[in-house]
Amino acid sequence: MSSVEFQHLTVNYGRRTVIRDFSMAVPSGSWLGLIGPNGAGKSSLLRSVAGLVKYSGDVVVDGSSLSLRSRSRRASLVAYVPQEPILPDEMTGREYVMLGRTPHIGYFGHPTKHDRAMVDDVIGRLGLDDISNRHLGVLSGGERQRLVIARALATEAPILLLDEPTSALDIGHQQQAFELVERLRREHGLTVISAMHDLTLAGMYSDRLALLHEGTVVAEGSVEAVLSAETLAEFYGVRVTVHREEDGTVVVIPRREQL
Repeated sequence: MSSVEFQHLTVNYGRRTVIRDFSMAVPSGSWLGLIGPNGAGKSSLLRSVAGLVKYSGDVVVDGSSLSLRSRSRRASLVAYVPQEPILPDEMTGREYVMLGRTPHIGYFGHPTKHDRAMVDDVIGRLGLDDISNRHLGVLSGGERQRLVIARALATEAPILLLDEPTSALDIGHQQQAFELVERLRREHGLTVISAMHDLTLAGMYSDRLALLHEGTVVAEGSVEAVLSAETLAEFYGVRVTVHREEDGTVVVIPRREQL
């Protein structure tokens, strides 16, 4: 179990600021959902935790700055599912998922019985047995995306970063993937930070939401507090109805403009 704390995080691309003075604590075992229109800074925030972009301020994990951790230690703490992963066509699905064990076995080591069992378990839970021995180059976009999620989960890292992880998946595989992440969160205290465009899915699985607009947090708190029709209209420029089911699920329903 690991906590994450953002301390005045700022990310610049040249002269353009994409994240501005972001400060927020994400407790161990919680799920923070990042929402906001395109270009709001969600992906940049995740990439800063993954060590893929330079930033000022700090990202603190369990009381220590991530910048002070070695690359291998960071890889064992943080698993990252990018929005547009690059996969080697000649590798099989199982070989690719096994790469998630690299922080534990090293680049030149050999997988142990536990490593193989962990990979088999994740492949089975995500229903990937039928494609695990096929080469990545012949798989569909959705199949490849499921393998990317499997690789991240195979790391057993206590922090999971998800950048639009199910955008290429059908509704059944979306639910399958998120339910597995949720199960691992509850069973093992996984800390999840996800960037999502689907507001209903974000509300279903997140404990807390942060709405970003032009690199700044403009709304933060419970799902009910952030997903209001008025807030979404202001920052997304959309007309929606927000419906609350009896079980507490918040559903965001787009509405057509009346002519």
